[in-house]
Amino acid sequence: MILELADIRIQPGQQAEFDAAIARGVAQTIAKAKGYLGHQIQKGVEAPERYLLLVQWATLENHTVDFRESPAFAEWRGIVGPFFASAPQVEHFALLNTAA
Repeated sequence: MILELADIRIQPGQQAEFDAAIARGVAQTIAKAKGYLGHQIQKGVEAPERYLLLVQWATLENHTVDFRESPAFAEWRGIVGPFFASAPQVEHFALLNTAA
């Protein structure tokens, strides 16, 4: 399993609209993608214009190739992109350890 972490900064004052847009965008595009396993959306407390989108993928290629190179990615960006203050920073992680 690969964890995608997207650090998203939106324009100030757009939180309510972005909250709806990101939930809709994930449901309409990412959640239907090959290799999608689940997601979380975290909203900043001290910085309310900052969001972390965490998506679990079966493989790295499910995100970087299957999703990013599909029409669904353009649809995703069309839904959430207008809110971005800057391009999201995206990184991938592999699980090292976990505890209950």
